[in-house]
Amino acid sequence: MTHRVVVVDDRRLVAEALASALRVRGHRVLAAGSPAARAVELVLGKQPEVCLFGCVAPEATGALAPVARLHREFPRCAVVVLGPVPRPLGVAAAFAAGARGYVRHDERIEGVERALARARAGEVAVAPSLLRDAFTELLHPRDGAHAEGVRLAGLLTEREADVLVRIVEGEDTRRIAAGLGVAPSTARTHVQRLLTKLGTASRLEAAALAVRTGLLDHLAGRTG
Repeated sequence: MTHRVVVVDDRRLVAEALASALRVRGHRVLAAGSPAARAVELVLGKQPEVCLFGCVAPEATGALAPVARLHREFPRCAVVVLGPVPRPLGVAAAFAAGARGYVRHDERIEGVERALARARAGEVAVAPSLLRDAFTELLHPRDGAHAEGVRLAGLLTEREADVLVRIVEGEDTRRIAAGLGVAPSTARTHVQRLLTKLGTASRLEAAALAVRTGLLDHLAGRTG
């Protein structure tokens, strides 16, 4: 079944790649945009059946505000959040905001298609394992995450803390460099040092770790 879709993501290249993959499989992608905050603008303008909403840190304050607004103002559009895993609180936050589905960011395009179809049909589109983990996390919070956030905060310099905040906000290397007032090559070096200290292989993993452990809260006052 062909769907009329709008794709948004804080990472422009991700939005474009998803849009291209869906078009190849016969779907009508009405628009692909970045950042994810443009979701309301694009949905109201294009009137899609489904919106694929890419979000690096769904637990972050305000991250799912566009989803909640779409649920209120354009309930005919089914929103499927594409987010990091394992992110139990993110799954819960997505559905609380009004999303009809949650798909892990590394899901194959076939899985994304299935989620879009189920959401459009009015069904809940989420893997049972993700839903189980979300309820488990809410019922039995893990105190260890707080301690891990404190530990990681102590490893980072003020500059690395600033870089992490910018990564979580979805900035690419060019924007990070401009914000720091350094060359792109220097910004890349800062990013790599940060990833090494956090023990993560990518910026996406670093952002997810920061949210899971509350690391940004522990860095408050060290950035600006």
